[in-house]
Amino acid sequence: MNIVLLGAPGAGKGTQAANIVTEYDVAHISTGDILRAAVKAQTPLGVEAKSYMDAGGLVPDSVVIELVKERLQENDTEKGFILDGFPRTSTQAVALATELSELGRDIDIVIAVSVDPDVIVERLASRRLCRNCSYIGSASDTSCPVCHGEMYQRDDDRAETVRNRLEVYEKATTPLIEYYRGRDLLTEVDGDRPVEEVYASIKKLLDKLN
Repeated sequence: MNIVLLGAPGAGKGTQAANIVTEYDVAHISTGDILRAAVKAQTPLGVEAKSYMDAGGLVPDSVVIELVKERLQENDTEKGFILDGFPRTSTQAVALATELSELGRDIDIVIAVSVDPDVIVERLASRRLCRNCSYIGSASDTSCPVCHGEMYQRDDDRAETVRNRLEVYEKATTPLIEYYRGRDLLTEVDGDRPVEEVYASIKKLLDKLN
């Protein structure tokens, strides 16, 4: 089962992807995680990516595609995978189709999680992360409830940056949505509901594929 999960930053893709991975035992490929790891390691690609991420812009296709290409060739993707945060543009979608074709694979379904932009801004602007264990909390957390580490706000979670990220996402993703809709792969799910309800809708779609 090969899945593409779409949604604006803060739409809850990561949470839903984790649920899917647990239940269906597929590899979770998050470009956000891949990029942040590269930034933390200060690799050449990571340094280049950071300047775009801090400004709320999209990382260039050439950087993201190369990272995803390497990840798709790892052994744990053979049983299936879920792509979280990639592709973000129609150009990336075409590149992904080419890479998968060479590997003898296809995308089975594309799920778009839709959430009102104002809700997303409120969600992300109040999000805080632990510097020590990466626990994700809120502005009400004065310290990490897990390890008591320092909580901080990522630069790209500030309200003004989030709005810019959403504008960039919308502009880049509209052609992508149409690309997958034209190939009868796209299904949209209302993400402005409790996590459990959103996942129930996603699970119903995936169970039809088994």
